[in-house]
Amino acid sequence: MRAAVIAAPGHVEIEEVPVPEPGPGEVRIKLEGCGVCASNIPPWEGREWFRYPMPPGNLGHEGWGVIDALGEGVTEFAVGDRVAFLSNSSYAEYDLAPPGSVVRLPKALGDRPFPGEPLGCAMNIFARSGIRAGDTVAVVGVGFLGALLTKLATDAGAKVIALARKPYALEVARQMGAQELIALDDAAIAKVSALTDGRFCDVVIECTGKQKPLDVSAELTRERGRLVIAGFHQDGPRQINMFLWNWRGLDVINAHERENEVYLDGIRSAADAVADGRLSPDPLYTHSLPLSELGEALDMTRERPEGFMKALIRMEA
Repeated sequence: MRAAVIAAPGHVEIEEVPVPEPGPGEVRIKLEGCGVCASNIPPWEGREWFRYPMPPGNLGHEGWGVIDALGEGVTEFAVGDRVAFLSNSSYAEYDLAPPGSVVRLPKALGDRPFPGEPLGCAMNIFARSGIRAGDTVAVVGVGFLGALLTKLATDAGAKVIALARKPYALEVARQMGAQELIALDDAAIAKVSALTDGRFCDVVIECTGKQKPLDVSAELTRERGRLVIAGFHQDGPRQINMFLWNWRGLDVINAHERENEVYLDGIRSAADAVADGRLSPDPLYTHSLPLSELGEALDMTRERPEGFMKALIRMEA
């Protein structure tokens, strides 16, 4: 099979490697595709704690496809089941996973792409945020995740204020139901204050993983409000204004999950929501590239060209 290998920072090679054989308690998935995640950017750029070359398929963790082989003892799934799954080596044509990391996809999804991990994260973050009808919610950063959370919050009856740097991202937020659109710049805090009569927001969801938007997000959260950290802060320590957090009595929620079953519950919820039309992520898959162009997809994920929301790697038939 073909698998992508991150051979060095900024350099990917496509290698021919043996198709993996499922061991006891494993299934093999023939990949249809894999989403490209912003968490791939630091290893793509290079940090001293990463080691190269990475294993074949490594960094790909948003895969979906069809089970084509079962290991000994697997009874929960059958060959031919279309699934999303949790793994870290899905930048390849085949991957392995234990049944406890696999979700069967509803037939109503047809052949639509389904990067389960980020869709499940959106559902879990929304659940952790505790948003209720009538809340004023700020979504700080409108990429793929922020756009989904805008839709979920709006459908729950919240008033959503979307903040983003780029006009096209704000337009996406509008399409997802945001009532107010604000440029994420030095005037953002004053504008949100004016919109809320100085009260600020019941819930603020920070989706960027960057220091300055994290600072802004705290400022936008009202007294006894909830600050939800959805952005993946992975490039070093952060400083926080603990005086502000203390003074306002903020509830700060780290919305990142680490329990496998919680991840899977989120993927199941997302699959149901997409299948019945409550969630429509397809317009957010703005770029689709073959495995041989993984490097270009990673560069786009880092640079976010005009109109970019999310890249998918699609495996050729």
